[in-house]
Order: sequence, then structure tokens, then C-alpha cells
Amino acid sequence: MSHASSHAAPGPAPAGPAPTNAFDPRAFRQALGHFATGVAIVTARTAQGESVGMTMSSFNSVSLDPPLVLFSVAKTAYSLAAMQQARGFGINILGQGQQDLSNRFARALDDKWQDVDHTPGAHDAPLISGAIAHFECEPFARHDGGDHEIFLARVLRFSAPGLGDPLIFFRGRYHALASGQTPDC
Repeated sequence: MSHASSHAAPGPAPAGPAPTNAFDPRAFRQALGHFATGVAIVTARTAQGESVGMTMSSFNSVSLDPPLVLFSVAKTAYSLAAMQQARGFGINILGQGQQDLSNRFARALDDKWQDVDHTPGAHDAPLISGAIAHFECEPFARHDGGDHEIFLARVLRFSAPGLGDPLIFFRGRYHALASGQTPDC
């Protein structure tokens, strides 16, 4: 005699709460913070000879041929116009000991360059001493990115002497890599 079960086969477990029509920008920003990034300061020199610089974690490689990278700038940023008019950019990848520089260049300060050792790179864009890597770039293209403007830049020269570990930003705080450890794959 066969026995029929009255229970339905179990389906996949629910993936989480159902999406709502309301989009919470703060929750979205917190969720994006789960993606660990390095920290860079993007610099330029204005036509008037003023140095500008901004801390950002929105730096990415785009292409090897031609060599392109991107970064994005908020449309409300004080330095947006200077970046739009710049003939060149310096992208300075920060190391673990450079949190103070990151914090300094994250704000719109008049004196952010005071006591910052730097040398001129391509198109006089400042290259910050002690950065673990530098990319000297020229503008390639700009695109609308919602509340940001996306800058594509062609890399002209770079240096990465391999000294020091990167400064990492994750969940709204700075972190360090645990040197010598690699994940099991």
C-alpha cells in the first residue's frame, strides 16, 4: 500500500525582506560600505596655479589598452570645477600611516596643503610624498553619474615601489590588512 504525503516539497528559503517602494539612501550607503576599498587622494593644479586635492575611494582601473582609470566627484564638491578644468591629475594611493592626510583632504579646507610634502607630476598635478603608488594622468572623458561626475583619465606614468600596506576603508572606518595572510581558495 502506498502512502501519499500531504506535505509539499520544501521550496527555497526566502532571500530576505521583500523590497519596498521606498528607497532609503542612508541604508544604501551603509550597504555600499560593505565593499572594502583603498583610499586615494586625487590632485590637480588649476589654471591659476592653485593645488587642489580630494580624498576618495571611488578609484578603479578601467582599461589596459589604452591605460585608463576612473574616479568620481560629487556634483556638490567645492573642487568639482577645478577638476573639470584640470589638464592633469595625480592619483596618490595612501598607505596605512596616512589616515591624517585622508581626513585632511576629505574636507574643504583652505589650508589642506600646509606642510604636505609633494612634487609636481604630469601637468603639475601634485604627487604626495609617502604615497604607496602614484598615477600621473590626463583627462580622457567625463560622464554623468547621477549626483556624481565620473572622470576617465589616461595614465601617462605611474610608480609603485611596493613599500607599505594600503589604507583600507570599510563600513565607514579605516582598517589595515593583516600582512602575510592569504585566504584559502
